[in-house]
Amino acid sequence: MATQRILDFLATRRPDGPCLVVDLDIVEDNFNAFRKALPDSAIFYAVKANPAPEVLRLLASLGSNFDCASVAEIEMALEAGATAKRISYGNTIKKERDIARAHALGVSLFAVDCVEEVEKVARAAPGARVFCRVLTDGEGAEWPLSRKFGCVPTMAIDVLMQANALGLTATGVSFHVGSQQTDTEAWDAAIADAKYVFEALADKGIVLTLVNMGGGFPTRYLKDVPAASAYGQAIFASLSKHFGNRLPETIIEPGRGMVGDAGVIKAEVVLVSKKSDEDANRWVYLDIGKFGGLAETMDEAIRYPIVTQHDGERTEPCVIAGPTCDSADVLYERTPYPLPISLTVGDEVLIEGTGAYTTTYASVAFNGIEPLRAYVI
Repeated sequence: MATQRILDFLATRRPDGPCLVVDLDIVEDNFNAFRKALPDSAIFYAVKANPAPEVLRLLASLGSNFDCASVAEIEMALEAGATAKRISYGNTIKKERDIARAHALGVSLFAVDCVEEVEKVARAAPGARVFCRVLTDGEGAEWPLSRKFGCVPTMAIDVLMQANALGLTATGVSFHVGSQQTDTEAWDAAIADAKYVFEALADKGIVLTLVNMGGGFPTRYLKDVPAASAYGQAIFASLSKHFGNRLPETIIEPGRGMVGDAGVIKAEVVLVSKKSDEDANRWVYLDIGKFGGLAETMDEAIRYPIVTQHDGERTEPCVIAGPTCDSADVLYERTPYPLPISLTVGDEVLIEGTGAYTTTYASVAFNGIEPLRAYVI
C-alpha cells in the first residue's frame, strides 16, 4: 500500500512527527474502478472519509458527486468545484438552521429517517427532495452502522408519505450495510426492503425514483477483500432480481473504499517495555494513537497493516499503544500484534491503509500533541 511515490516523499522530505501521506494516483484508480463496476450508479464520495482539498478537487474534476454530513463539508465540496446539484446532505441528524443554510447554497437532496426530520426539512428547505434511510443489520461489516441511523421499512413508508404531504418530493430510499463490508451479498436484503417501500408508496400514488445504496465498500487491511467489480456484479444482480427491468436511479457513497488504501501514516516507536519480567507481551508505544487519528482501532475493529524496517525477522506478540496520558489510548491488546523482536525506540513504522478516517478523527491538541499532519501528493 505504500506506493513508491509515498516512499520517495518520506525519504526526501523526512517530515518530523507522525504524518499521513496520500497518493492521488490511487484515489483516481479507485474512482475509475467504482465507475467501471457500477456504471449506471452515480458516485457520491463520502467527504467525511478524507476531506483534503486536493482529494475533493481531484474527485470533482473526475465527475464525482459528494455525500456531505455538515454545512462545512458542503462548503468544502463547493470550493472544490462541485455544483450544488452534485451534493447530498446525507446526515439524518441536522439542525434546522443548517438545513436552511444548505438549501440557500443550492442543495436540494436531503436524508431523513423520521417524521420530525421531515418537518424540519419542509420548514427550512421547502420543495426539496428527500430520501428515507432504512435500518440494516450490518452483518459482515467490521464497523456496523445500525441503530443510530434509519428506521424500519414500514416506518419509512409513513415518513415519505408525510414528506409528500408537506410539499417535499419523496424521492427514494437509502441504506448503509456497514463500513468495511466484506460480504458482497450484503446489499441484497436492503435492496429488497427498498423495493418493498417503492411498492407501498406506488400503491398510494407516490412514485419513488432513487435507491441510495450507501457506502461500505472496503479497503484492504490485513486480509484480502473482494474487488469493486465483485460488488458491482452482486449489487446489479440484486437490483435486477428485485426491480426487474424497471431499475431505479441509484447512488453509491464510497468513502473508505475510495481513499483508504491511498494513504500511509509514518510513525515512530517512542518506547518498548514490559509490565513485569513474566509478561508474555511487550508494550510498543507509538507517537500516534486513538486520539491522533487511529480512532477506528476502537474495539480493535480495524487492524491496520504495520510495516517495519525489521520485517522478516522473528516476531513476538505486542500490545500497541499511543503516546497520550489516557488509559483508553491502547490500540491492540485483546489480540496482541506480532512485531519484530528487534523493533526498538526511534524506529519508524508505516501504518498502511490509513487514507480514510484518520485526519478527520484526529483530536485537536489533546495532551498538547498537534493534530495529524497530512500531505497529499
